[in-house]
Amino acid sequence: MVQRILDAEQRADRRAPGLNSRNYDLLCRRLATTLDGGKRTRPHLVHVAFRAFGGRDTEAAATLGAAFEMLHAALLMHDDVIDRDFVRRGVPTLGAGYRDDALTLGHTAETAEHAGHSASIIAGDILLAGSIRLAALASASSPNARTILDVVHSALLASAAGELDDLVFSLSPAGTPESEVLNMERLKTAIYSFEAPLQAGALLAGAPPHLAARLGGLGRNLGTAYQIIDDVLGTFGDPEETGKSIDSDLRSGKRTVLTAQAEGHQGFRQARDAYSVGRSDLESVRSALADSGAEPQARALAAQLVTSALNEARGLDLTPAVFGEFAAIGDHVLNRKK
Repeated sequence: MVQRILDAEQRADRRAPGLNSRNYDLLCRRLATTLDGGKRTRPHLVHVAFRAFGGRDTEAAATLGAAFEMLHAALLMHDDVIDRDFVRRGVPTLGAGYRDDALTLGHTAETAEHAGHSASIIAGDILLAGSIRLAALASASSPNARTILDVVHSALLASAAGELDDLVFSLSPAGTPESEVLNMERLKTAIYSFEAPLQAGALLAGAPPHLAARLGGLGRNLGTAYQIIDDVLGTFGDPEETGKSIDSDLRSGKRTVLTAQAEGHQGFRQARDAYSVGRSDLESVRSALADSGAEPQARALAAQLVTSALNEARGLDLTPAVFGEFAAIGDHVLNRKK
């Protein structure tokens, strides 16, 4: 159902009145492939929260789930520009296609990369517009419509704030405290991926705002735990399973819970500083990070957050079936391999 709604929104974007541009039409067609498949985590969370509070309009819930899926795609599109990436999980990005088009036309690599990133920014803007439209359509007949749109709006602002923190932290030669890294990860990812879908799904079902906010708080802990495990997999995971490089976070100086926890370990600081001036390699930095004990510490922190989330769920008087879904989500967060 979510895919059907996403496809319909993409067709509507292509046929919007007054947009007589074959280049725009081509971009929309290329965009459609970025919305195919995926784990659909955010629509699933909307659906779980919607059912938890007795929601019945499954079309509205699926539309709201599609809004969060489109928001996710938009943020990834912009994230690729920020990270200067043309590959995501082993697959060329939309921007890579435009870069290659420019190279074929004989432009320099610099100009071609600029073209690719520019197209990605435009595509992300289109997706953002679509996500807001879908959220408005989903909530149009809900008494909580204004609050639902406020949740979506706040999630977008939070992600922007977290992305900015991520950028600024990476520019600093000094380490970043764990509390600031956790807040950055909550803002950048946990809110729009977990907290907001749960809160908005509950509101769509007619839940009182204070209960929907409590469900969102549960999602905040789950989402932060998810991002911590993402950090672990991004440094110590198997690229064959994750589809992600285990070097990019270390190479870019990205601040993660792992690096924050290793900051007090002299061996890690020495390896990191040596790498920054070209006297060491990434494998030495990773080895020092492993020796610091940061991975088990990070996994333990993620487990604590999941436990807190499930304790919050127990206080919400959920049915055993709905609580079981949250327990399964928590288990997946902690034990996923990709």
